Amino acid sequence: MLKNIRGDKVIWIVVIILSVFSLLSVYSSTGTLAYKYQHGNTEYYMFKHFGILVFGFFLMYLAHMVKYTYYSRISQIAIVIAIPLLLFTMATGTNINEANRWLTLPIVNLTFQTSDFAKIALIMFVARLLALKQDQIKEFKTAFLPIIGTVSIVCGLILPANFSTAAILFATSIILMFIGRINLKYIFSLIGIGVVGIALFLVLIYNYPQVGRFGTWKNRIENFRNGEGDVNYQADQAKIAIAGGELIGKFPGNSTQRNFLPHPYSDFIYAIIIEEYGLLGGIFILLLYLILLYRGMRIAARSPGSFAAFLTIGVCLILVFQAVINMAVAVGIFPVTGQPLPLVSMGGTSIWFTSIAIGIMLSVSAETEQEETENIKTVNNVKKDVESLTNTVSN
Repeated sequence: MLKNIRGDKVIWIVVIILSVFSLLSVYSSTGTLAYKYQHGNTEYYMFKHFGILVFGFFLMYLAHMVKYTYYSRISQIAIVIAIPLLLFTMATGTNINEANRWLTLPIVNLTFQTSDFAKIALIMFVARLLALKQDQIKEFKTAFLPIIGTVSIVCGLILPANFSTAAILFATSIILMFIGRINLKYIFSLIGIGVVGIALFLVLIYNYPQVGRFGTWKNRIENFRNGEGDVNYQADQAKIAIAGGELIGKFPGNSTQRNFLPHPYSDFIYAIIIEEYGLLGGIFILLLYLILLYRGMRIAARSPGSFAAFLTIGVCLILVFQAVINMAVAVGIFPVTGQPLPLVSMGGTSIWFTSIAIGIMLSVSAETEQEETENIKTVNNVKKDVESLTNTVSN
């Protein structure tokens, strides 16, 4: 298996380091959870998380072995599955924290967040459409409308239960359209409509808090602005954890705020990392995601085709955006959103679909490296033929 690992080795190293931090941080931060649900068996969640990470690596390996061109065809099937799945989740999904984001799989009793699948499906599909329509990319009906229509449907179905995920996905799609040379007047018009839509959305939230999750979003906005409420209790505890970490931290396993901070193993795991590994540890984690972004853009720049470039940029941006937002929430820059830290926060489907996304990047990287190797061999063979011919003529 190790012999068959292809693609950007730096990305593999980044993923391994993030997984190690994930395992240590989850083990450290799930003590209260273990005493509450597992009779004090603190190793239970560590071994469970280790199994999830191992299976994630397996999915990443499988995804990177698939030639990237197949993802263009897979995207057609995936988007057709994703939209009904989101509708089904809205109608009959498992309600957790006043939101129908999950489907509970029978027999295994595993919760599956359908938006994680929809994110990858949409990015692949948008990349496919942008690549196919480059000849008429400036046209409204043939290029812009099919792309924005699909983006609007998927993001609109995610929005009622998960505003932050819908916003990240929509922003990533807009950036992809900009890179894909969609007419700027359509993009700026869309941004203008988005600004008006957000303003209207805020009006609805404040006037109809009893509808759906409007009340939850209203409370989060007001609490973030006023510094009050349960949501700000989480933010305050995260700040205490960060302040306690100082420069080099309290060292692994010595966090105190894990006993007071809600969800220290998922939404606020970055605060626990800083408390235990200090400011240096927090900067190191941020640096890893920036390296992932740089390597992703490098792969896109060297990719053999437009679909490969759009695909790599899309999956890379959405992962890094999610990571930055999670870290911004932990340090108090953004209001609480519920976004996990990719590859670090405890979770099942989130880690698995993140692993698939990285596997797609590695698939493009592997194909690029193979083509570059073949080109170098071709050039060397031509040089040898020219030298042989020159020697023959000289003789």
